[in-house]
Amino acid sequence: MFLPPALCDRKTARGSFLPIFTDQPLMNRSLPDLMAFDFDGVICDGLVEYFQTSWRAYCQLFQPADSTPPDGLAERFYRLRPVIETGWEMPVLLQALLAGETDEAIIAGWPELAHPYLEKANLTPQQTVKAVDGMRDEWITTDLEGWLGLHRFYPDMLQVLESAMSLIPSTYIVSTKEGRFIRQLLQQNGVEMAPDRIIGKESKQPKYETLRQLMAKHQTVSVWFIEDRLKALNAVKQQADLAGVKLFLADWGYNLAPERETAQQDTRIDLLSLGQLVQKFE
Repeated sequence: MFLPPALCDRKTARGSFLPIFTDQPLMNRSLPDLMAFDFDGVICDGLVEYFQTSWRAYCQLFQPADSTPPDGLAERFYRLRPVIETGWEMPVLLQALLAGETDEAIIAGWPELAHPYLEKANLTPQQTVKAVDGMRDEWITTDLEGWLGLHRFYPDMLQVLESAMSLIPSTYIVSTKEGRFIRQLLQQNGVEMAPDRIIGKESKQPKYETLRQLMAKHQTVSVWFIEDRLKALNAVKQQADLAGVKLFLADWGYNLAPERETAQQDTRIDLLSLGQLVQKFE
């Protein structure tokens, strides 16, 4: 099975550190009182699971003649995963790729480009997301170990998380993934994190609201938030009372070059490399 280049085997996830970058702004800052990590796209890479679940849902919805994905489709899906904002878009992205849409057109015009494919198949976003969630739920119910096994951790990120927990007692994971799955994935890899430090999809609220609550709970304004989605960081920026939160865009996660360029020009957001983060917590 093809794995995205950024992934590493779980057994070696805490191996040698990446090169040290000492000339970046992160290295000149003291650690915060509260640290918040996103999970998918920052600590863990779920691209393989995203594709496999999307393909199963695609086959159910669009009923292709061949249920085996063509060569190269997964790789293109991995590259374009950052355009997806909600689950209904995942199988539709596969349909667009198989229909001949170019990567450039998808990056420039998504998700508006997706709607004609839904209409042609007489589908709604609600039907599509129901298929995606249904496939994932069935997979989890029948083969939880197999489903968990499709997730990988970015190099050294488990050690970074453990180091953060030891240095910053108020270290949290703030994610749109269900907290129970985050806990299971961490436990499978020998990382124990208190359940109340993992705030997942079940919170049913924007990440900026979670940050607001955590700051009130710990009575602090010294906060770092590391996220791979520029949209989520911009949502935090719009909250006047969260002006003290330092925002980092993880350049190894689910984002595109234009988003990274935007972050570089933003005085409120720092573009963060995996090497910088690993070195900080070495």
